[in-house]
Amino acid sequence: MTHPKALIGLLALLALPAIQTEARAGELLPDPAFTRSDLAGDWWHTSNIEFDYSPGALCGTVEAGAAEPWDAIVGLNGIRLSRGEHYRLSIVASGSPDGPMRALVQKASEPWTPEAEIVRRLSAGQQVLSEDFSAGETRDKAQLVFQLGGSDRAWRFCLHSASLLSGPEAVSDAAANGVSAIRVNQTAYFPDGPKRATIVHDGTSPLDWELVSASGGTVASGKTRPHGFDVSSELVVQTIDFSAYSKPGDGYRLSAGGETSPPFSISPDAYAALRGDALSYFYKVRSGIEIRDDLAGEGYGRPAGHLGVSPNRGDTSVGCLDTRTARKIYGEAWSCGYRLDVAGGWYDAGDFGKYVVNGGIATAQLLSVYERALNYSRGASPALTDGLLRIPEAGNGVPDILDEARWELDFLVSMTVPEGEPHAGMAHHKVHGTGWPSGPLLPHRDREERVLHRPSTAATLNLAAAAAQGARLFAPSDKGYADRLLAFAIRAYHAAEANPALFAPHTDGSHGGGDYQDDDVSDEFYWAASELYLSTGDQAWLDRARASKHWSGPVFSPEGISWRAVAAFARIQLASVPSRLSERDLAAIRASVRDAADAYLEAQKQEAFGFMYRPDNGFGWGSNQSLIQNMIVAATAYDITGDTRYLQAVRESMDYILGRNALGISYVTGYGTTYAQNQFSYMFAASTDPSFPPPPRGALAGGPNSGLADDYAIRTLEGCAPQACYVDDSRSFSTNEIAINWNAPLAWIASFLADAR
Repeated sequence: MTHPKALIGLLALLALPAIQTEARAGELLPDPAFTRSDLAGDWWHTSNIEFDYSPGALCGTVEAGAAEPWDAIVGLNGIRLSRGEHYRLSIVASGSPDGPMRALVQKASEPWTPEAEIVRRLSAGQQVLSEDFSAGETRDKAQLVFQLGGSDRAWRFCLHSASLLSGPEAVSDAAANGVSAIRVNQTAYFPDGPKRATIVHDGTSPLDWELVSASGGTVASGKTRPHGFDVSSELVVQTIDFSAYSKPGDGYRLSAGGETSPPFSISPDAYAALRGDALSYFYKVRSGIEIRDDLAGEGYGRPAGHLGVSPNRGDTSVGCLDTRTARKIYGEAWSCGYRLDVAGGWYDAGDFGKYVVNGGIATAQLLSVYERALNYSRGASPALTDGLLRIPEAGNGVPDILDEARWELDFLVSMTVPEGEPHAGMAHHKVHGTGWPSGPLLPHRDREERVLHRPSTAATLNLAAAAAQGARLFAPSDKGYADRLLAFAIRAYHAAEANPALFAPHTDGSHGGGDYQDDDVSDEFYWAASELYLSTGDQAWLDRARASKHWSGPVFSPEGISWRAVAAFARIQLASVPSRLSERDLAAIRASVRDAADAYLEAQKQEAFGFMYRPDNGFGWGSNQSLIQNMIVAATAYDITGDTRYLQAVRESMDYILGRNALGISYVTGYGTTYAQNQFSYMFAASTDPSFPPPPRGALAGGPNSGLADDYAIRTLEGCAPQACYVDDSRSFSTNEIAINWNAPLAWIASFLADAR
């Protein structure tokens, strides 16, 4: 979204002459090839750009020191757009030396709403760039602007051509992408697991289907089962069931109704690679450490972010919010007189914020990948090994998953309020910049001042729970570290007890980060007490957990576990981690997990695409991770009962994530024929600037979100069916972001599926 400050100081320029008569039918810009000698009169620029126009190129030298993109602009006014009309912006541009460019077609007054955006780092060679879009509003006076600020040195920008064409409606996304009507798991099915596909077909009569091998021979056939209208996709569909065929192999395809599916495999080792890739995501988003190309993969190496090396202001000595801003957020002039070294940890999502409540649940679920393997794989899981991942700590004698989790645990501990200060022992809710930076951007180039936000009870209990879990898992390999974690966990819990209602409020999102508001922390108290009991066996912690309304109350919901709702995670931990619980207590806890799993399986039976997610009010933000959280409950039911119904249901539900869905897309980067690859991220931004790396293999997209909480999604997806409220575009952060608390459950379920037999 274009920053509100995009054209501050340029209001006078809006009165400059409008564009001249269109050069040709459908063309909205004057002389796209810059052949006229008087063209410069149509364009304006800020005073820190020295114009240099001659026929063939519109150029300008941008002075050094323009900190933000909108501090240096070349622009053209008077463009008319019609709501719903389709347009193509095409430019040829270069820069010498290289420099940043953001080209926007936008509203010519506040809030400068963008209709199209092209972001690139230009170099000496001419780059040919284009963007297709539909106008969200009719605008008589839109403008084309090139934001050119953000370079530490002067550089020369040249525009060799610029065209804005209006034209007929574009081909539909599905047709353009060649999406088959047969939706399959585009990665692999298990030989002994359910193997089903969904075909979009309006007819009510069964269709003949064939399963074809890579060599072209038919290896199985049958009739489809009509399902009718499916509510979540708003499609009429039928089901293909080829579960009886079990021969492993690659390159299988289904055909039915004149359609052919994408290729897929049948393999018992379907998820071993995904486990490694999903876990490897976390190294790439580490803060405070150099990311090495030889470990992260070519193109993903970068300098350490937020260590205070210019232009970073860094996380090594961070103070609190100023009292004026704090009063706006909290209604009180809160601040602090100390500074903390909070370097390290993981960047939360597409931005560079670090949030304790998101970090806590993500760390806990990453630790649970290891703990589940420890307790249910008979010691055979690769998740238990040192050498599973390509990280700097590999080979140190500590399992790699624990090494990766430690990077975040140390950050969580560092967010603790020091002794002698108000709220000592509590955890600051978050740390991020005072404003949102402009992307694409690598973290070591972030200029924003970093600040600590007020401690919160929720953050403090996240620290207590994750540190308590870490304490028991690190004890065999590093007793000293485990003891320190346990001490921090106990201290944090007692600090939360002393401050049980210090909540993070809702904000307007204008202060450089998300709010992560949560004013019910009863579930966090239950979770933290449960983890402390599992690690210590101390009756005092069990008494606290038993006193919670969540001890025997309902904790499972259709929306699944999340950073705001952690009681269900505590319940499955109590059900699956060995402890001194009485047989009666353990039986009741495990029965509740089985009942929840049965409810998810019942919901799965109603879904034509075979997944266990049936929310009450449309698909929520991060629906893909919500679905996976429900699968984790069913997987835990399998672990504690051995009932293969749960295993098979989890296997089938994973099909949705990997392509058997309304859009025919795999939501995991690098997996399948058609997969999400343009997720919103400042640093994995190749879709907007090819000089940046793309989202890494094994990254989970947030997925369909009926809420449509960003401008691009609202403009392009209005009226969408719940399953179709998704677009693989980096501008749609509400449907297509990546996040640590989404990849952690992906890693958990991939590890489970790789190990469970």
